[in-house]
Amino acid sequence: MNKLYPLAGMVTLSAVTTACQQADKQEKKQYNIVYIMTDDHTAQMMSCYDTRYMETPNLDRIANEGVRFTNSFVANSLSGPSRACMLTGKHSCGNKFYDNTTCVFDSAQQTFPKLLRKAGYQTAIIGKWHLESLPSGFDYWEIVPGQGDYYNPNFITQDNDTIQKHGYITNIITDDAIDWLEHKRDEKKPFCLMIHHKAIHRNWMADTCNLALYEDKTFPLPDNFFDDYEGREAAAAQEMSIVKDMDMIYDLKMLRPDKDSRLKSVYESFLGRLDSAQRAAWDKFYGPIIDDFYKKNPQGKELANWKFQRYMRDYMKTVKSLDDNVGRVLDYLKEKGLLENTLIVYTSDQGFYMGEHGWFDKRFMYEESMHTPLIMRLPEGFTRKGDITEMVQNIDYAPTFLELAGVEVPSDMHGVSLLPLLKGEHPKDWRKALYYHFYEYPAEHMVKRHYGVRTDRYKLIHFYNDIDTWELYDLQEDPHEMHNLYGQKEYEGIVTELKAEMAKLQEQYNDPVRFSPDRDKE
Repeated sequence: MNKLYPLAGMVTLSAVTTACQQADKQEKKQYNIVYIMTDDHTAQMMSCYDTRYMETPNLDRIANEGVRFTNSFVANSLSGPSRACMLTGKHSCGNKFYDNTTCVFDSAQQTFPKLLRKAGYQTAIIGKWHLESLPSGFDYWEIVPGQGDYYNPNFITQDNDTIQKHGYITNIITDDAIDWLEHKRDEKKPFCLMIHHKAIHRNWMADTCNLALYEDKTFPLPDNFFDDYEGREAAAAQEMSIVKDMDMIYDLKMLRPDKDSRLKSVYESFLGRLDSAQRAAWDKFYGPIIDDFYKKNPQGKELANWKFQRYMRDYMKTVKSLDDNVGRVLDYLKEKGLLENTLIVYTSDQGFYMGEHGWFDKRFMYEESMHTPLIMRLPEGFTRKGDITEMVQNIDYAPTFLELAGVEVPSDMHGVSLLPLLKGEHPKDWRKALYYHFYEYPAEHMVKRHYGVRTDRYKLIHFYNDIDTWELYDLQEDPHEMHNLYGQKEYEGIVTELKAEMAKLQEQYNDPVRFSPDRDKE
């Protein structure tokens, strides 16, 4: 009998060893990442942030089942530069992609997809790239040229072929993303899938099935819609006014043969992409609106309000398709048992003006465009729920994804990992200020170049290049940034502190503008 004991012991030891190995393997299981990003989707138009305008039930699912960042910002409120910041974890001065008009992204530089891929992840991006060069660091990619088209869009493939796909772009990007998950990925590897939409970019062309939505809604004008920009020279000089600059045909679809506008031909080229059924649905909806508009011929404040209402409705219709498609992705991940091991991130490349200050578009360091939505559904092992109030920035996404994957975060990244916040921690040494730098001038919308610093209460901005003005705002007392306090004696001490903080951040991020405005791009 005693001779059996060693054998029994060996069996027991073997079982324990196997169990430990399995537990260790389970413990080291790598999380997947699904990163959904839209263009120009502002927090005001997500019901998990703001219930005044519309419902976004699928986006709300992410927030309700995970976390909502209430102080999430970008480093440069413009599409291409924001994407470069996100990919590299660096400010524009570090990744050298400053603006949409003069830059080509250096695809040879370090990006988080390259580092994830090196660590064994499968990486894919589908949709909008908008960095001029072709993607690198991805096992699979399929991108739209430039901004892309809402209807029957072209895509550039990895074979460097340009192909046209039939349908509405938000649906197509989602179809292709789900197809990659279902048929093209290696199921033995963890993955990082970036689903990057064209929506909700100007000129807000909704899917035909959503054209009639929200027509019964009337929206109150923002309190500062007729802002006179007193004490804010740069704000007065912009060309992004709904009243003055929103194109009647390109933006608002009031196309008629005998009417003209600056961007009419561009809009006609968009319509030229529609097939006969799509065009019939489009004309059926917009025809009566066009006839009614030119018959009534509104003027002055009546016209301003009319333009605002049309803008809001078209924007919301475009969001509706986006929200529906986010729901499709969530449903797929749930059906395939991927939800619990996947970090799901939703954000936009920046915020957007929905009539605040009388504007559309972005670019400025003011709150509506510097602030961006950021919500995450966390994988198993993370119990944090609800709001995260610490100040975060889009340079933080790259280090977050890397640390989640167990990859060392390079020391030259400007951003910091958000993982401590996702674990419920409140680091005492968390940043107290954010740096911002916008470069694209002169260009569309004519927003002056500027840089600045934002703390939890104050914001200091310096507009430079062909202008030299400063602005200071007390965000607690003046959240809509209507009253420039710069130059007032009682704020001299605060300005001194903020300038010192700004200089420290410019040195930390090695922004050469600290030496001279002529050196803002190197």
